[in-house]
Amino acid sequence: MNSFGVALALIGGALSALFACVGSAIGVGRTGQAAAGVISENPSMFTKVLILQLLPGTQGIYGFVVTFMIFINCGIFGGSAEMSLAKGLLYLTACLPMAIIGYFSAIGQAGTAVSSIQLVAKHPEQFGKAMILPAMVETYAIFGLLISLLAIVNIGKLPV
Repeated sequence: MNSFGVALALIGGALSALFACVGSAIGVGRTGQAAAGVISENPSMFTKVLILQLLPGTQGIYGFVVTFMIFINCGIFGGSAEMSLAKGLLYLTACLPMAIIGYFSAIGQAGTAVSSIQLVAKHPEQFGKAMILPAMVETYAIFGLLISLLAIVNIGKLPV
């Protein structure tokens, strides 16, 4: 039964990376389409629209960080890969904020970034303001990351 706890924790880590990366892939894809349209009309806008395109990709990075922390805490990188069923379930649950918030915030951020790309295409001087709009969505991805990381770190301290 000790290996089942590790399996649950690894499922949590996999879900964190999976959902956050899928959301980021969708988001970066959508913003890339908008960016390509702008670049086809004005190639000098490449750098500005590329920066906006990259923003929905951060959730995938955050999901990877949570997964990495799970691997460290499960003993996958060395040590004993055994834990109780209860602790494994706690780790699985700790990964859900990043998985769920990562997925939805990446897609939401993509919509905002697409609009910002359109804004920059018409008014390049408004790039700073255009960056702030999708960055506001990023705040919630960071909250998801922090919730998951704080839970993972503190589960290791529990006597479960």
